[in-house]
Amino acid sequence: MEIAAARGLQILVHSGFSPFPGKSTNRAAFGKKTNWLVKNGSTLRCHRVVVKAQGRPTWLPGLDPPPYLDGTLAGDFGFDPLGLGEDPESLKWYVQAELVHARFAMAGVAGILVTDLLRVTGISNLPVWFEAGATKFDFASTRTLLVVQLLLMGFVETKRYMDFRNPGSQAKEGSFFGLEAALEGLEPGYPGGPLLNPLGLAKDIKNAHEWKLKEIKNGRLAMVAMLGIFVQANVTHVGPIDNLIQHLSNPWHATIIQTLVGSGS
Repeated sequence: MEIAAARGLQILVHSGFSPFPGKSTNRAAFGKKTNWLVKNGSTLRCHRVVVKAQGRPTWLPGLDPPPYLDGTLAGDFGFDPLGLGEDPESLKWYVQAELVHARFAMAGVAGILVTDLLRVTGISNLPVWFEAGATKFDFASTRTLLVVQLLLMGFVETKRYMDFRNPGSQAKEGSFFGLEAALEGLEPGYPGGPLLNPLGLAKDIKNAHEWKLKEIKNGRLAMVAMLGIFVQANVTHVGPIDNLIQHLSNPWHATIIQTLVGSGS
């Protein structure tokens, strides 16, 4: 007879403690099947207990992740409530999209905090981050900068998409003005070389799961931080360093609760 063991039974089996008198066990390793001989009157009956080992971490403890999220992806905690990753091809694209958004968010948070710190301390006369786009530059007009940005970003994103569709195609000789060796793409989404990987981290990208996990965790945190900075600027109309100074000067009254209540009144 096969029965699913609960957590309490898992602990008993693992420790070797016997809750049934008059039985002998042939216990295998934890997480495998265990045979029990239970004495019932004058008859010995064999019971097979299926002991389930602790599963991998999930975003909600006790949740069974969908089968297509098997833990092989970096940062996979089984989170897909809308089932967007059921199609394998779509899942590959979502992985790349999240990776790019995470990197932009990390760069954005760092840029906002550094420039805001320089502005608040008076080291540089910089505009607050949400007004920086309206700044006029002497060396080029806004229209010229927009066209240049569209061309450069369009070129980079096109190359990235082509490498996603045909991995390794953009590392062939002559595909990037002779700079292929300097970039040395490792796999889709992970370019390398002295320009994009100057410290030589994760050269063996196939076995760099720990580095990938650290990057995507920091990237997800940065995306949440960017959302907070957007909301903060919309409510308070100042930069994040200004908000921090206000809170530190009056920590019991200058909080998110008072700010939201004040903005709604």
